[in-house]
Amino acid sequence: MTAEDNMIPLIIEIRNFLEDLNDIHLKPFLADWPLTKCATRSVLPHSLPVLSYLPALVKAAGKKTETLVNFLSSLADHMAWGQTYSEQDLGIGFLEKYGWTEIIGLRGPITSHRVACGFLLLGPQIEYPQHCHEAEEVYVPLTGQTLWQQSNQDWIYRTPGLPIYHAAWEPHAMRTETTPLLALYLWRGGNLVQKSRFTP
Repeated sequence: MTAEDNMIPLIIEIRNFLEDLNDIHLKPFLADWPLTKCATRSVLPHSLPVLSYLPALVKAAGKKTETLVNFLSSLADHMAWGQTYSEQDLGIGFLEKYGWTEIIGLRGPITSHRVACGFLLLGPQIEYPQHCHEAEEVYVPLTGQTLWQQSNQDWIYRTPGLPIYHAAWEPHAMRTETTPLLALYLWRGGNLVQKSRFTP
């Protein structure tokens, strides 16, 4: 069985998880979800320093999210973890605590031109500064104790398993405290591989 074959059970688990959330913002993303028998591509595994926080993330998972977190943790070594930004963008300290992996989309092992889906991982005591992008987005935090900000609103904690919707070009940011963050993300509409723009 190839690494790409291992991703099929994961995307089934992700879809089931999202359907159980029964959130109105997820419906367009699920409508664009690739079929189980879909095109795949070979993606070489790639690790990052931020993966050292996975054991802590498994412990920090919520009751609704622990199955998905454990599933991801078991496959993490077979995934291609990447970074959008450079040391010049945000500094080496940020890069040591930041990474993402795409499961569905233009870069992931499951091919889709309509929707992107993957996981974001942030280490503790880090701020992902306010940024925006053309694609509309849903984040689903899988761990707790992270502060989230939308536009000019106050920072608030989000419950694991509670979707957060960002419209196209809506500024948003995240800040971790002592607990690292693992979040599921979905993009649709617009450029699915766009580098986010930081907002003043």
